[in-house]
Amino acid sequence: MVKLAFGESNEASSPDALKGALAEFITLFLFVFIGVGSVMSYEKIHPVGDLEAGGLLIIAIAHGLAIAILVAATANISGGHVNPAVSLGLALAGKITVVRLVLYWIAQLLGAVAGAWVLKTVTTGEDVARHAIGAGMTPMSAVLMEIVLTFTLMFVVFATAVDPKKGTVGVIAPLAIGFTVLAQIFVGAPFSGASMNPGRSFGPAVVAWDFTNHWVYWLGPFVGAALAALIYDGIFISPSPPAGHESIPSDF
Repeated sequence: MVKLAFGESNEASSPDALKGALAEFITLFLFVFIGVGSVMSYEKIHPVGDLEAGGLLIIAIAHGLAIAILVAATANISGGHVNPAVSLGLALAGKITVVRLVLYWIAQLLGAVAGAWVLKTVTTGEDVARHAIGAGMTPMSAVLMEIVLTFTLMFVVFATAVDPKKGTVGVIAPLAIGFTVLAQIFVGAPFSGASMNPGRSFGPAVVAWDFTNHWVYWLGPFVGAALAALIYDGIFISPSPPAGHESIPSDF
């Protein structure tokens, strides 16, 4: 069930919302700089040939560690979304307001573009690595891959960081989310690019001004995140008991 909350009319100017947006700008800046930079670094060392197993490992670890670090660093400021698709899922479940969602999207996309632009500048004009569909894949098969990958990521976000019953699992949420991204890149990188993050794809596409099949990296992550958020929030997160009613002890 969609539970969009529109919030107060002045939320766009509230200090918390603006601080959160700034944190999301910084996280996307750094995530794109580190993630795209790891791909460009590998291609610099191995300029000829396809992505090898060692390169895939390096790129996956770089993305996974970056996500874990950035989520941990900003969880208490913005919620540590680091992903427009994650922000969408949380908004659909009523965890953030629509106003905050729009603020975060603007900040995330600007941060992603800035990260890609700075990366291109400091590498003296190197081509910025972009997500691309693997050989033999169609755009729709790549969309399906992105849906499954992002569904898994969003499911883990809810299970470890959102669910009020998470207990001690919430303490390791950044690691769980980071390892999920790492594992998903192992699976999806040769096929769809394993974006799971429209911002991660958008920044390099803008800087390179190449939007070939770019819609794949919006539709897939948005659908996957929305499905996971609505399923987890609607089925696995139990509603709070009515006021004045206490639950029966399990050993009653």
